[in-house]
Amino acid sequence: MLAPILRIHLARRVRRGKEIAARVGERQGIATLPRPDGPLLWLHAVSVGETLSILPVIAALHHDRPDLHFLVTTATTTSAALLSQRMRGLPHGGRVIHQFVPLDVPAWMRRFVRHWHPDAAILTESELWPNMTAACLHDHVPVLLINGRMSDRSFAMWRRLPCLIGAMLRRLTWACARSAEDAQRFHILGRDTITVLGDLKDAAPPPQADTDLALLRRQIGQRPVWIAASTHPGEEEIILHAASLAREHVTNLLTILIPRHPERGAAVMQMVRQDIPRRALGQVPGEQDSIWICDTMGEMGLFYALHCPVLMGNSLLPAPQGGGHNPMEPARLGNALASGPSIANFRQAFMTLGAAVTYVTNAHELAHWVVDMLSHQDRLRDAIRASRCVAANDTQVARRVATGIIKAVYH
Repeated sequence: MLAPILRIHLARRVRRGKEIAARVGERQGIATLPRPDGPLLWLHAVSVGETLSILPVIAALHHDRPDLHFLVTTATTTSAALLSQRMRGLPHGGRVIHQFVPLDVPAWMRRFVRHWHPDAAILTESELWPNMTAACLHDHVPVLLINGRMSDRSFAMWRRLPCLIGAMLRRLTWACARSAEDAQRFHILGRDTITVLGDLKDAAPPPQADTDLALLRRQIGQRPVWIAASTHPGEEEIILHAASLAREHVTNLLTILIPRHPERGAAVMQMVRQDIPRRALGQVPGEQDSIWICDTMGEMGLFYALHCPVLMGNSLLPAPQGGGHNPMEPARLGNALASGPSIANFRQAFMTLGAAVTYVTNAHELAHWVVDMLSHQDRLRDAIRASRCVAANDTQVARRVATGIIKAVYH
């Protein structure tokens, strides 16, 4: 019944640059590429973080089964661009096909599944959609869940719909969760058996552009710098206030502000109400610039290589807007970490990091932490060492997940 309204919704998203006009049919299940011959696995990862997390799994699957093709679906243009970037030049890159996932309309999902007819549909984290699951099962396509995640908000919602979530979970061919807490929640909602294999995001490589780190350092110069990473609307005002307060104590301080969605770069600049450089426009900060908006895609790992204080965004907003972002990426690359109190989406990762993360609740506390880190190099080094030691990669989690997939689908 909602399909006509959803078509209008998609047209609006095209006008806002959130969909690619030539590919908007994919969101209605209309394929723009032919199905390759031979075995095909469909992996669905909604956005950038999930896309990065499945790349090592795809590599492990290709190692074990070189005959496989991979259909990867995402819901955002940034994740699509990232996938294309990361597959370029890899031995199995030519065996990876990207399509935008259809909206969860029965006819659109059935059309999608009929065209691709994968050997299995592999859903990531909490991407459980009733019509997607029904379309797969109707065409005898097994459905798997990897890195299963059940946030506080999702858990509360699904508990009000026990018959719907229970039916989906019971019909999964195989499921693995990222943590014991998530596994317990899936069990309460109706899944009898679920394996805990670790969090793929803890082992996923952060987005890393080919840009020269030495060039980035020359652009910044010798000035002190800190990063507000993956920020969301509503918290940038707090961050900008903190940056202004910190600059009163740290001369020539540069704040690198990285919005979670690069297309928001212009909107963030308007908050500052002055002409400040944006990396997406090829601009670099001058000596008088206190803010640098880095609204490019796939460069997070480059900025984390600066080894400086990093605030993880989406954490200064009260629930349910916030929820945090994965702190393991900057921790593994060696940065001092701070976060707001809203971390429900990555509670396990933050618990693992423990005292290596400093928690702040407002602009004054954030400014005090930035000043403290940048004014005492010994404390900064200790904080970097603490986060890096705790966040050691679990390099085998992708291998364990790939093994489980092959056993479930092909054995």
